[in-house]
Amino acid sequence: MHRDDISRREFIEGLMNVGLTMGLASTLWSVGARCNVPLLETKEAYGQNGRATPNVTAHEYTKEASWYKTVGEGTQCFLCPKGCYLAPGETCFCRTRINRAGKLYTTAWNNPSVIELTSIENGPLYHFRPGTRMLSLGTSGCNLRCLYCQNWQVSQTSPLKSRNLSFNIPQVIKATGNKSCKGIAFNYTEPVAFYDYMVDIAERARQEGLTVTVATAGYINPSPLKELCKKVDAFTVTLKGFDEDFYQKVCGSRLEVVLQCLEVIRKEGKWLEVVNLIVPSLNDDLTKIRKMAQWMKLHLGEDVPLHFSRFFPAYKLTGLPETPIVTLERAREAALENGIKYVYVTNLPGHVGNSTYCPNCGGTVIARKGFDTLAINLEGGRCPSCKKGISGVWV
Repeated sequence: MHRDDISRREFIEGLMNVGLTMGLASTLWSVGARCNVPLLETKEAYGQNGRATPNVTAHEYTKEASWYKTVGEGTQCFLCPKGCYLAPGETCFCRTRINRAGKLYTTAWNNPSVIELTSIENGPLYHFRPGTRMLSLGTSGCNLRCLYCQNWQVSQTSPLKSRNLSFNIPQVIKATGNKSCKGIAFNYTEPVAFYDYMVDIAERARQEGLTVTVATAGYINPSPLKELCKKVDAFTVTLKGFDEDFYQKVCGSRLEVVLQCLEVIRKEGKWLEVVNLIVPSLNDDLTKIRKMAQWMKLHLGEDVPLHFSRFFPAYKLTGLPETPIVTLERAREAALENGIKYVYVTNLPGHVGNSTYCPNCGGTVIARKGFDTLAINLEGGRCPSCKKGISGVWV
């Protein structure tokens, strides 16, 4: 059961049952962070809000960052296209990287603000090892400024200001074994913001034979992305729209960078699925949705799954309505008509668009209700009726 589906009392009691204190439970609830995992030697991890050591370079929740260079006393970050140049004491746009004495440090280290046990479908990943139990985590911070962010309480702040949990890499790996997880998912917040923490966990996880997945907005430079691909099995990338103006005004980023990210992931041979959250009046133009599907077919291939997701009013766009169901249905029809074989409506449980259908005979090969897989009807990755291969990683 998701935390959003239970009462405050039930949530706190659940945390107490897994060994977390009432004080911590209350803290997590108040800032919107989530945790449903029995952690190991867990304690609260504070930021630089009056309780942490003033020497950030020695703090257990910081580490020298990758992908930067020094310029005199300044630093320039090359992780994402923002290319932040920082004087001493300044912080990157993502709010997680800081210049201290001419070196760049990440403050998103051993201190996630969201930790949950989920299924791999929550990515969403519908064609990659369905039913896999995952340990999912994310830290505060983000290198985008989406006006409709669903997790803005943690994404739009810094690890130095948020309340977090102390969760180092050995603890992460140990927790997966204790809860019979087969993999680790980096999601909920933008993984680019905690790149170094993610990469080090992923490397250790792969050594232990665990599946590693990443859900990202794809605003990252090619070189660090290629390095990340070496340690990740599957990606979900949010293609937020197919309009440069929308990306700049609503998300604070650039469409061309995300398209490049998608192509890099595909060329690196990683499993890829794409998500498009449809926001009424902002990115629901069917002409542009058709162009998006056409671009995907040409540059990524017809077998890359596309998920249309329903917008719910949040953050700075609370005045807009929820996405009409008919809009999602028309978008799905448009994508199918333009050659994408597997198109979904993901966050509308019970909709016909939740399930996977054979693109040859139309039979149901995976039945779902929202993110819950109800039945898998495949024989060696093929439709049992017509024997057509269904694209995906099924074992």
